[in-house]
Amino acid sequence: MNDYLADLDRAMLKLPDINGTGERFVVPEPKLLTEGKTTVLENFAAIADKLNRDPEHVFKFLLKELGTAGKLEGTRAIFHGKFSTAVVSELINVYVSDYVTCSECGRPDTHLIKSDRILTLRCDACGAHRPVTKRQASVLVKEAPLVEGETYEVRIEAVGSKGDGIAKKEKYTIYVPGSAKGDIVKIKIKKITGNLAFAEFLEKKT
Repeated sequence: MNDYLADLDRAMLKLPDINGTGERFVVPEPKLLTEGKTTVLENFAAIADKLNRDPEHVFKFLLKELGTAGKLEGTRAIFHGKFSTAVVSELINVYVSDYVTCSECGRPDTHLIKSDRILTLRCDACGAHRPVTKRQASVLVKEAPLVEGETYEVRIEAVGSKGDGIAKKEKYTIYVPGSAKGDIVKIKIKKITGNLAFAEFLEKKT
């Protein structure tokens, strides 16, 4: 009986330390702000903390995938270029899949270790482990064609039924009040809804 209890004690000591709380794993939605020609991820620190990963590792991943340069500034991450919330959110999902979620049990209770220079994801919940393979940066990521609050120069291609000028920019139809067909105007994007954008007329270009 004593041998059995001793074996049981040894087995208990070998159980993995599970850090999970059982709560639903929800990563905070990225909060982006455009400052000049840069995109600021305001809640970067909160996202990295939720992922339980080194902020530098998360930041370098995002830089590589976005194909840009940037810097960490307090709790914020700053990227050169203009990127949409959808793009940054998708890249964070990719990071979670590659560097956080266990492929066996689906839990986020994992940590990264290096063994023989191979980065490995080890699960504290089920004990599974897998190498983290290097992936090529996404070729689909590009700067957002329109960003709310930014100014652009467009050509008015038509006039709508309510008299607003209509311009096109990639997938977006832009409504510009106070403009006429054929005008080249400087505008400021006030609101984007789906593929529609509503702009403020700033000036007509000559």
